[in-house]
Amino acid sequence: MTVTIDEIHIGDPASVWRDAGFSVDDDSVCRIGDVRVRLGMGGTGIVGWTLRGAASQGELDGIPTLPSDAEVAAPATHPNGVTSIDHVVLLSPNLARTVAALGAIGLQPRRERDAELGGQPMRQVFFRLGPVILEVVGSPSAAGDGPSSLWGITYVVADIDATAAFFGDRTLPVKDAVQPGRRITTLRHRDLGMSVRTAMISPPILGSVSR
Repeated sequence: MTVTIDEIHIGDPASVWRDAGFSVDDDSVCRIGDVRVRLGMGGTGIVGWTLRGAASQGELDGIPTLPSDAEVAAPATHPNGVTSIDHVVLLSPNLARTVAALGAIGLQPRRERDAELGGQPMRQVFFRLGPVILEVVGSPSAAGDGPSSLWGITYVVADIDATAAFFGDRTLPVKDAVQPGRRITTLRHRDLGMSVRTAMISPPILGSVSR
């Protein structure tokens, strides 16, 4: 069975996300594409998730993880122009360990990319969870003992310039994305009261090869 994301659990209150242009249901669930973002879960940032197609014992490489057999969410319409989740970023202190943990639930890397972050070598390992990409990031040589963490989310928007105008000075200037033909902007999420690092990206180019 294909592993997909049912819910992403976030500590932020629903009111903060409504103020940021997301439609949030009365049960504090924000339906983005076919993923449910459940708000008000305590703490800050992304505090866990639920996965379909993956048996779980309560965590995945240190990330609180629960199994789900729920049907996919019906997408909502969001005033900020968000239509779906492009990718979720997972920070790993030990890439080999994290990749092995993901392999144990049936996920295999689709691609790797070496880059730099702050002058230090960094490796990105990409997995596909249904329509959502999981981008695992860490040092290629690190072997830390700490837990992995879900770090940020990038959303697909229908019109990147309209979304940038919606947020005004609470987002950075739109620029070319790593993916050819796409453009991206990063929110000043703290200015919005959000604890999750957030970016917005234009839709994939029709016929392009996904990572």
